[in-house]
Amino acid sequence: MKKLITYPTMIIIAIMAFSSCQTGQPTQSVANCDLLFSHHVFFWLNDPDNPEDRAAFERGVAELLTIPEIRAYHLGVPAPVEERPVVEASYTYSYLVFFDDIEGHDIYQDHPIHSKFVEEYSYLWDRVVVYDSVMD
Repeated sequence: MKKLITYPTMIIIAIMAFSSCQTGQPTQSVANCDLLFSHHVFFWLNDPDNPEDRAAFERGVAELLTIPEIRAYHLGVPAPVEERPVVEASYTYSYLVFFDDIEGHDIYQDHPIHSKFVEEYSYLWDRVVVYDSVMD
């Protein structure tokens, strides 16, 4: 079942997930946990202040989220935190999805809904950066 992970609960869920997967050892591997693969995409919209563009982008993301391999997701915008040299906050949207494994991610990448998203909505953005990670 897909779950919406809002920013405030993301840290709580991460703590719970890591806690429930560990066996009491602070350095114990969490390799047996669910959601071992994350796909984090940052989008810079061409016109980030245009409400119609933002609504269109969010509709496209809603379609993406119907791909069955997605286990959990978070769609967010830059947090209003203090500016620091290490904080990158110039993006418009942060899109984070979790999969059970790399195979789920690969199915997602090749899925017709994903292809349709790129084809129909890529006119909205001018830059995309992807960070994929897997539990070690």
